[in-house]
Amino acid sequence: MTVVAKEVKEEILAKIKNGEPVARVAPSYGVSSKTIYNWLRTKAISSISVLEYNKLKRENKELKEIIGILTLEVEKLKKKTDR
Repeated sequence: MTVVAKEVKEEILAKIKNGEPVARVAPSYGVSSKTIYNWLRTKAISSISVLEYNKLKRENKELKEIIGILTLEVEKLKKKTDR
Protein backbone atom coordinates (compact mmCIF):
# COMPACT_ATOMS: atom_id res chain seq x y z
CA MET A 1 0.00 0.00 0.00
CA THR A 2 1.40 3.35 -1.07
CA VAL A 3 1.17 6.20 1.39
CA VAL A 4 0.25 9.49 -0.26
CA ALA A 5 1.01 12.79 1.43
CA LYS A 6 -2.05 14.77 2.49
CA GLU A 7 -1.08 17.68 0.24
CA VAL A 8 -0.72 15.39 -2.80
CA LYS A 9 -4.06 13.71 -2.06
CA GLU A 10 -5.76 17.11 -1.83
CA GLU A 11 -4.11 18.19 -5.10
CA ILE A 12 -5.36 15.04 -6.83
CA LEU A 13 -8.90 15.49 -5.51
CA ALA A 14 -8.88 19.18 -6.52
CA LYS A 15 -7.92 18.27 -10.10
CA ILE A 16 -10.72 15.72 -10.27
CA LYS A 17 -13.18 18.20 -8.80
CA ASN A 18 -12.17 20.62 -11.55
CA GLY A 19 -13.04 18.08 -14.24
CA GLU A 20 -9.87 16.07 -14.79
CA PRO A 21 -10.68 12.41 -15.45
CA VAL A 22 -9.54 9.97 -12.75
CA ALA A 23 -8.02 7.76 -15.45
CA ARG A 24 -5.69 10.59 -16.47
CA VAL A 25 -4.80 11.88 -13.00
CA ALA A 26 -4.13 8.51 -11.35
CA PRO A 27 -1.13 7.41 -13.46
CA SER A 28 0.50 10.83 -13.37
CA TYR A 29 0.66 10.57 -9.56
CA GLY A 30 1.36 6.85 -9.42
CA VAL A 31 -1.91 6.15 -7.63
CA SER A 32 -4.51 3.62 -8.70
CA SER A 33 -7.91 4.75 -9.92
CA LYS A 34 -9.47 2.48 -7.31
CA THR A 35 -7.65 4.36 -4.54
CA ILE A 36 -8.89 7.70 -5.85
CA TYR A 37 -12.47 6.45 -6.10
CA ASN A 38 -12.21 5.23 -2.49
CA TRP A 39 -11.04 8.71 -1.44
CA LEU A 40 -13.96 10.28 -3.29
CA ARG A 41 -16.46 7.90 -1.73
CA THR A 42 -15.06 8.44 1.77
CA LYS A 43 -15.01 12.20 1.29
CA ALA A 44 -18.62 12.21 0.01
CA ILE A 45 -19.83 10.09 2.92
CA SER A 46 -18.08 12.20 5.52
CA SER A 47 -19.24 15.50 4.04
CA ILE A 48 -22.97 14.81 4.32
CA SER A 49 -24.90 14.55 7.56
CA VAL A 50 -27.34 11.77 8.34
CA LEU A 51 -30.19 14.31 8.24
CA GLU A 52 -29.16 15.50 4.77
CA TYR A 53 -28.79 11.92 3.57
CA ASN A 54 -32.25 10.95 4.83
CA LYS A 55 -33.76 14.09 3.28
CA LEU A 56 -32.18 13.30 -0.09
CA LYS A 57 -33.31 9.68 0.16
CA ARG A 58 -36.91 10.77 0.89
CA GLU A 59 -36.88 13.32 -1.95
CA ASN A 60 -35.52 10.71 -4.34
CA LYS A 61 -38.34 8.33 -3.40
CA GLU A 62 -40.95 11.07 -3.90
CA LEU A 63 -39.52 11.95 -7.31
CA LYS A 64 -39.59 8.31 -8.39
CA GLU A 65 -43.24 8.09 -7.35
CA ILE A 66 -44.06 11.25 -9.33
CA ILE A 67 -42.29 9.85 -12.39
CA GLY A 68 -44.28 6.63 -12.05
CA ILE A 69 -47.59 8.51 -11.86
CA LEU A 70 -46.68 10.69 -14.85
CA THR A 71 -45.62 7.63 -16.86
CA LEU A 72 -49.00 5.99 -16.18
CA GLU A 73 -50.84 9.16 -17.22
CA VAL A 74 -48.86 9.37 -20.47
CA GLU A 75 -49.68 5.72 -21.23
CA LYS A 76 -53.39 6.38 -20.60
CA LEU A 77 -53.31 9.36 -22.97
CA LYS A 78 -51.55 7.29 -25.64
CA LYS A 79 -54.22 4.60 -25.41
CA LYS A 80 -57.01 7.21 -25.72
CA THR A 81 -55.45 8.76 -28.82
CA ASP A 82 -54.84 5.35 -30.43
CA ARG A 83 -58.58 4.57 -30.40
